[in-house]
Amino acid sequence: MKNYIAFCGLDCEKCEARLATVNNDNGLRKKVAKLWSELNSVNITPKMINCTGCRIDGVKTPYCESLCPIRQCALSKGYETCANCKDLEKCETLGQVTNNNANALNNLKN
Repeated sequence: MKNYIAFCGLDCEKCEARLATVNNDNGLRKKVAKLWSELNSVNITPKMINCTGCRIDGVKTPYCESLCPIRQCALSKGYETCANCKDLEKCETLGQVTNNNANALNNLKN
């Protein structure tokens, strides 16, 4: 499985937070911070937009590092991704991503 596929199946290679980090793109950080703040009804600053990938060693956004319930669950169970879990298709927590993103579920199944 690709290292850039997150525990939830999202593709970190395409994530704008990761792209802003690896390209040191402050304009993109500002764009992502504004969008994520609006989507999540919280204040996210451009300084928080630093992430190398969910399963890659290195910096992570505060959410990805310690708040994401999907990542925390998979880590606690020692799973490489949620693909290793018997509840893959019926997990309500994972469904927060996969119900709205068929590609994420397909990434996990493949």
